[in-house]
Amino acid sequence: MAYERAEILAGAAVLAVAVGFTLYAVQGAGVISQPSGYPLTASFRSVEGVSVGTDVRLAGVKVGTVTALSLNPETFFADATISMRNDVAIPVDSTLLVSSEGLLGGVFVEVQPGGALEVLEPGGEIEDTQGAVSLISLLMTFAGGGGGGGDATADTTATP
Repeated sequence: MAYERAEILAGAAVLAVAVGFTLYAVQGAGVISQPSGYPLTASFRSVEGVSVGTDVRLAGVKVGTVTALSLNPETFFADATISMRNDVAIPVDSTLLVSSEGLLGGVFVEVQPGGALEVLEPGGEIEDTQGAVSLISLLMTFAGGGGGGGDATADTTATP
């Protein structure tokens, strides 16, 4: 009888841990809605690495989330919608940048606040944006040189 009771308690503990992990994973995936904020929009030349659910950070603190991404067929820019926390007011002359946490780190959207006294209203647009910088294109720019110098196939033999 005591042996069965120990098995039941161990099974209940395993089940409780599994439920806890499931709730943690569902919350992390954004399935459970978090407190809503106000929406802002922005257009980027490139949002490489950014997806729905990407963090929006101000001074390293998460203040929002990317909620939608779409391609604008007229401008060929990526239109992003972000949800900002209600307690964070963003000045109208702020900048949004697609930043990375390091060479191999993840990507996030960084808010650089401006100095204006007016703040963006819900549904407003942040016009000053800087898209993602591709590490491969940067390396190719530096490794490729830029075309300086002479022709590598030129005849360099001297005649006496």
